[in-house]
Amino acid sequence: MNSEITVADIIENLKNTPMEEIENQPQFEKYLTTKEFTKIHSGMKWAEGPCYIKSHKKLYFSDIPNNHLLSWDGSIVKIEKDPSNFINGNTEDLEGNLISCSHGGRCIYKTDINGKTTTLVDKYLDKKLNSPNDVVVKSDGTIWFTDPPYGILSDYEGYKGDMEYGACYVFRYDPKENNLEVVSKDFLKPNGIAFSVNEDKIYIADSGGSHDVNAPNQIMVYDVIENKILKNGKVFHKFNPFFADGFRVDKDDNVWTSAGKGIKCFNPQGEVIGQLLLPDLVANLTFGGENSNILYVTCSSNLYSMELNQQGK
Repeated sequence: MNSEITVADIIENLKNTPMEEIENQPQFEKYLTTKEFTKIHSGMKWAEGPCYIKSHKKLYFSDIPNNHLLSWDGSIVKIEKDPSNFINGNTEDLEGNLISCSHGGRCIYKTDINGKTTTLVDKYLDKKLNSPNDVVVKSDGTIWFTDPPYGILSDYEGYKGDMEYGACYVFRYDPKENNLEVVSKDFLKPNGIAFSVNEDKIYIADSGGSHDVNAPNQIMVYDVIENKILKNGKVFHKFNPFFADGFRVDKDDNVWTSAGKGIKCFNPQGEVIGQLLLPDLVANLTFGGENSNILYVTCSSNLYSMELNQQGK
């Protein structure tokens, strides 16, 4: 395993790898109003973490190496934070605040509509977190996030540092109780994370293969018991040669995930039902817009959108 590999190295290694041919199934084709993406913005080093907040009427997204948090209001791309402290994944809490994973702060931030930022959690057992990567908020207000070491492996996406608690866990943080607990220790490099529509299942990616050819590149799925216990974990899909970074679930419980220079869509049974190709390596995606039917995609240095005949959950 080479811990000095950066996102730039991963992009270089994978950018010329061909995508497999997949025939879109009728149940996927019905979601498409077009097969062309619109480029919204370019010039980032590694775009990540798209999150649309309806009450703000904005899409937020990150450019991790450039240390920026940006927004798109439908007409103008604006830098919201400079520096952002190397923010990666973003999501919305129940009050419409932006919840962000900070590589630089090794923490979870909350930013309100006035731009005030608060650190919610930055330690586990009095030891620093690694570099929180992706995050989702459950309907009970709890914040679930993955904590791989990508932001502390070098100074490219954060600040080089040590893994203080010695592993890479998936966490559940309850802001009401100010309580952090581990929900899974099963992952080498936990990455993307999303709940099913009724939250009885959770999907979590392991992108360990980004730095080790013998490590897993897969999405796992678990049953969620009593709102916080993960049971019956199984492989949802194994990726080769690419890996799942970020993903979202639509209202039909399909999983839309980054996978190389494209987006793969899986039905709840883990079967590929369709694929959308892009010119760049895909990092993450989200559903947004007033009707949650705009697919926003962060792709290497670019931000793209596509209108769908489908909605996110």
